[in-house]
Amino acid sequence: MGRLGLLLPVVVVAIVAVLSSIFVVDEREKALVLRFGQIKQVVTEPGIGFKVPLLDEVVRFEDRILSLETELIEVTPADDRRLEIDAFVLYRIDDIEQYRKAIGAGGERQAINDLSGIMESQIRAVLGAQGVTSNTILSPERSSLMEQIRVRADARADALGLAVVDVRLRQTNLPEQNFAATLQRMIAERDREATDERARGREAAQRVTALADRTYEEILSEARRDARIIEGEADAERNKIFAQAYGKDQEFFEFYRSLTAYEEALKGDNSTMVLSPDSEFFNYLRSDQGSRSVEGERN
Repeated sequence: MGRLGLLLPVVVVAIVAVLSSIFVVDEREKALVLRFGQIKQVVTEPGIGFKVPLLDEVVRFEDRILSLETELIEVTPADDRRLEIDAFVLYRIDDIEQYRKAIGAGGERQAINDLSGIMESQIRAVLGAQGVTSNTILSPERSSLMEQIRVRADARADALGLAVVDVRLRQTNLPEQNFAATLQRMIAERDREATDERARGREAAQRVTALADRTYEEILSEARRDARIIEGEADAERNKIFAQAYGKDQEFFEFYRSLTAYEEALKGDNSTMVLSPDSEFFNYLRSDQGSRSVEGERN
């Protein structure tokens, strides 16, 4: 009984020592084994690990993708329109040994501060580059700009043992003090564009009108020329027919011409004529006998 009493504490101490030397790392973590602040072991795979009890310390780090929201950052694009922008960043701890050396005892808060500084500087550098305007930032080219920021930030975050997975620009606002001036400038630009468009429209309308007028005159001139040609041909045909009729029946031809003369003379509202009754103009208004006697006297 006395020997068992002596062995029991030893067994308990041994069990405690064994248990304290075992640690478990799950799939969401990475771990470092430190001895007096010095890295003795790097554990990147999930499972069971061993350490020296009382001497070694296990420090665990997230192996999942982490997120960071930056503060509002004021940038000045190439068109001098100052903008306030904030970003949403996804990152992960890529090299825990480098991460531990870079941040020291500051932990996650120190890492966030350092990464925030990197993101702010790279956002300013990319969005303030030559050729990048506020319209570019608000256009489909925004995706390309975000990728440039991610690549540049990832290269600098490597010194912290971090990898930048994605960067998204969220708000893009005008500073309150510049909003009214920018709005007025935008209105002035749109007014100028509208004036230019109206001027171009008037110029185009004048060209179309001038072309239409010229085409109208050309068509009208050709129509008049064709009409005169047709009228001349018709007159020639009419005179030809009259000549043929005159040759066949001279009396009928004269009768027809007298009727035409009566029609022209009595046309319109004024149908009063003052002529001598013996005038030849009335030959065909007299009786048939009178007409023939006049014709006989003429012959």
